Amino acid sequence: MTQTADADAHIERQIFALLDERAAGATICPSEVARAMHASEPRWRAAMPRIREVAGRLAGRGLLRVTRKGAEVEATSEGGPIRLGRPAPR
Repeated sequence: MTQTADADAHIERQIFALLDERAAGATICPSEVARAMHASEPRWRAAMPRIREVAGRLAGRGLLRVTRKGAEVEATSEGGPIRLGRPAPR
């Protein structure tokens, strides 16, 4: 694995670890992922774009749901805060 792939895998694990701590149907903010990975504000803020990219790939594979005000959106789209959650059971 490359360093980027390792970092992305770590982000994926952190996303799902935080979701596992929540009730079914609950969501998390990408900043929670960043803060769990980096203690200092400059570092966690710098990680946000990458976390959104990873979330977008997970959503594209149907493993994650990305929403803004309850509506599904692209993880990297502009327009305000997003939430990450597990997809609804089929």
